[in-house]
Amino acid sequence: MLTLQVNGRPVQARQGDTVLDACERAGIRIPTLCHLAHLTPTGACRMCVVEIEGQRGLVPSCAFPAADGMRIETHSQRAVEARKVIVELLLSNHPDDCLYCVRNADCDLRELAAELGVRGRRYFGSKLDYRLDTSSPSVTRDPAKCILCGKCVRVCEEVQGVGCIDFNGRGSRTIVGTAFDQGLNVSSCINCGQCIMVCPTGALAEPNSLPQVLAALADPEVFTVVQHAPAVSVTIGEEFGVRYGVDVNDTLTAALRQIGFDRVFETSFAADLTIMEEASELVHRIQNGGALPMMTSCSPGWIKWVEQSHPDFIPNLSTCKSPQAMLGSLVKAWYAERQGVKPEKVFTVSIMPCTAKKFEVGRPELSRDGMADVDAVLTTRELARLIRMRGLDLQKLEPEEADQPFGERSTAGKLFGASGGVMEAAIRTAYFLITGKELEELKVQAVRGLDGVKEVSLEINGMKIGAAVASGLGNARKLLDEVRAGRKDLHFIEVMTCPGGCIAGGGQTLRVPLEAVKARMQALYAIDRDGPVRTSHGNESVQRLYREFLGEPLGELSHHLLHTHYEAREVVR
Repeated sequence: MLTLQVNGRPVQARQGDTVLDACERAGIRIPTLCHLAHLTPTGACRMCVVEIEGQRGLVPSCAFPAADGMRIETHSQRAVEARKVIVELLLSNHPDDCLYCVRNADCDLRELAAELGVRGRRYFGSKLDYRLDTSSPSVTRDPAKCILCGKCVRVCEEVQGVGCIDFNGRGSRTIVGTAFDQGLNVSSCINCGQCIMVCPTGALAEPNSLPQVLAALADPEVFTVVQHAPAVSVTIGEEFGVRYGVDVNDTLTAALRQIGFDRVFETSFAADLTIMEEASELVHRIQNGGALPMMTSCSPGWIKWVEQSHPDFIPNLSTCKSPQAMLGSLVKAWYAERQGVKPEKVFTVSIMPCTAKKFEVGRPELSRDGMADVDAVLTTRELARLIRMRGLDLQKLEPEEADQPFGERSTAGKLFGASGGVMEAAIRTAYFLITGKELEELKVQAVRGLDGVKEVSLEINGMKIGAAVASGLGNARKLLDEVRAGRKDLHFIEVMTCPGGCIAGGGQTLRVPLEAVKARMQALYAIDRDGPVRTSHGNESVQRLYREFLGEPLGELSHHLLHTHYEAREVVR
């Protein structure tokens, strides 16, 4: 351990710490704009500059290594004035539309201006005037609000391995954009929204779907149906002062009813349905020589990434639709008729932790007779705005159960919200389908947690089944490279586009620490541990759906309604 003197008091640091690391651990906040804790520091924004005895000038604390005996002033007059000047220069040509900006309540630049006492202009520059890119169904890009911190570029390239955006131009003409300044819709963007999660301003955001949803709710002729994903209920409470990791599932159901939706369902039901189809598909491939390893198809960013960057693996993708698409299809193909409502009068809304779901619902493969399975997707952030718009407080609502028959779920379906959850649920059901018996230990510890790649090997009826889980596309690339190089011991691979899974999706609450993601994951594990039904095949509502309507997994009707196909894509690179 090292001992530093920070602002006149001793602070402990570890070997390899930066000054910023040591200060944050000691509870001393140093503002940053470009820093990403899990990536190599760049020191680009200089917002984190501090004074260190013996150094001639201010140094960026995010990139300066801590040393024993170092004497540091984090908020000296010189350091604070430097930060203030940086903010003032950034604001000199920044748009003055804070009242209308989607990030007006949680903008890093606005908060720094307030913290540093910026109350007027000392510097004046020509206002940035760039074309707003609204081409993507998942991400809107406003270069005029970009402060060139580089976070989005780094996450896209270093974490996700996509690299659809980069710095274009030079000097004062530098902007962050796509290849040839094309729209995001024709770029290699996979719609994951991880760039939005790290953007400090309103330069990146999801398209606003609230007007479309509000119009449907206001129309008495429209039958509105809403579903919410497994990861949403352990996150949305944070927007209303609930501590990290608290599940507000039934309270959320009550809120959605008060907002005016005619039916409230849980996507976790469709997650159970997905497992019935996906586990059956896996067993069928293993027993009949199908393309292996089979790969999950729940995460639309991952699917688009395969289509455009690794099309040779398309045969390995499960043909199952995602849970939100399965439920949307069933609502319009079966539930609407059961309720005596014409399918064209049904408006289905999904509340998702994912911006890529906005892209997914527009896929032509996920529609029938010209009607999309799902009409609109709201992110967790949009849901929070809708709840506030209706004057509701999640902490004061009485819990209510979801509507039937799509309101009953197993805890396996709830696990879909975390990396490894799909795999764990599938293993439980695949084991049952092969052996006719329940897995002795339903908890599959090897696929739990936040590790980038997790693996497990099981022996089922004398067969050795290998499975792997990839969290984030950068880790998925490593697995695919191993398979392409000849690795043969894997039968099933789960990939979640976003590191950590849906609990850390691109549509979730902004600016939360890693502890929040861990708490959300633990909340899902607690739900699974304490739930009465822990396997997807144990969900009686799912079994009844097969008996009364679908027939059997992989049957003709389930194939028609619950499965799809994928094709290679061309993109601008």
